[in-house]
Amino acid sequence: MNYTKILFSAALIFNIYIIEAQSIVIKNAMIYDGINDNAFTGNILIEDGVIKKVSKSSIQGDTIIDAEGKIVTPGFIVSNTDIGIVEIGALSVTKDDQSNIYSIGFSIHDAFNPNSTRIPWNRSNGITSAITLPRDTSSPIGGFGSFFTLNGSLQIDSLPDMVMIGRIGGSSSSSRSEMLALTDDILSFASSLDGKDMKSNADINEIINDSPLADYLELQSRDVKALYRLIDDKLPLIIKANRATDILKLLELKKKYNLNLIIMGAQEASLVAEQISSSNTPLIINPINNIPGSFDELASNINLSSRLEAEGIKLIFTSGGGQNSHLVRQGAGIAVANGMSYGGAIRAMTSNVADSFNITGRGVIKPGNIADLVIWEADPLEPSSMPEKVFINGVDMDLTTRSTRLRDRYIKNLDKPNTYRD
Repeated sequence: MNYTKILFSAALIFNIYIIEAQSIVIKNAMIYDGINDNAFTGNILIEDGVIKKVSKSSIQGDTIIDAEGKIVTPGFIVSNTDIGIVEIGALSVTKDDQSNIYSIGFSIHDAFNPNSTRIPWNRSNGITSAITLPRDTSSPIGGFGSFFTLNGSLQIDSLPDMVMIGRIGGSSSSSRSEMLALTDDILSFASSLDGKDMKSNADINEIINDSPLADYLELQSRDVKALYRLIDDKLPLIIKANRATDILKLLELKKKYNLNLIIMGAQEASLVAEQISSSNTPLIINPINNIPGSFDELASNINLSSRLEAEGIKLIFTSGGGQNSHLVRQGAGIAVANGMSYGGAIRAMTSNVADSFNITGRGVIKPGNIADLVIWEADPLEPSSMPEKVFINGVDMDLTTRSTRLRDRYIKNLDKPNTYRD
């Protein structure tokens, strides 16, 4: 009896391994790989969650998906969102995006909810991963963002605390000069920190007590450790700024402190495009913005994306965050309609994000990369077009959402009363 159980268990394990080890081939696809401007027709082999081969020649696999006439792209990565930490913006009990204690060292990572209803909604629109950011803290620099895959697994696949945020400009009640001076002082303090002083909280508390700035900002040991990481690990630092003069000041600070700077907003970037390009600073922009939203955005223009692309500036697209982060692809379509290259728009949602935030193995369709892929029913930059299949880590994801269940409830099982339908 025991021998039979052992054989059955061994067979079950073997069968599970065979199922998991099955290879998938997407053939005849029109591939935008996140590198080249133009698409090419080819085949993609996926094994063990990884892209094993991309070829124009025939490839064999256990499962064949014929994508003839379909566009395949890397999974889109949204770079400015609160997915997983905010469910309903109007309900504070569903929001984990801010802290009353920490400022610079505040992290949202452990609050991420893989069961958020925002995840399947965005995933079903081709978003496979997200850089989730906290709300602005009381400090002009402060707050950690993290990278998450949107596969909904309780075993969260993430890069914790991999970016810090900040802001300059008219969104604050403080004087602009005060904010710039305080930002400079914080970065100067961060640059003065030494690794040997980070060994214990007692050592850090001594640094805080000796620093008038740290005392004024009421920094905790967690905040000081965060500032040390920012400089020592060269973490990406997203600073929100729109005015051209603010952008120039940020470029000065980047050079002064050797920052890994990324500027978000940048609606007046075309006025200082040459300086941005020569500094090799990526920009996160919303290509839908057409008219000034504030006095910091007087030079806002619908042609911003194409103008910046022509200057060789690395662009990352955002839709402004929130539940509908997937609208980033609508913005990409608007950018293309106003002069940007199609391949450049795809890169602004894939490889440019991965490169700028040091996300390895994603954002490009090439051998060795993680198989985050989307097969589109039509043009992915057309909002009415939807994914036919979404792969995250090589797994074919369920594209069911609350919206599709509501739709199906009223078009299926019509012989049953509404309350008895799924």
